[in-house]
Amino acid sequence: MFAVVWHYWIGFILAFASLGLVISIIAGYFIKVENPRYPKK
Repeated sequence: MFAVVWHYWIGFILAFASLGLVISIIAGYFIKVENPRYPKK
């Protein structure tokens, strides 16, 4: 029983970590690449 619960927790942690990684990569791309293309006036 504890193995099943443990695997669910690891799944949730890995899912949130990977989602955060993807969001931070996309945000970093826009900050580093797209912002210099369109400078603020």
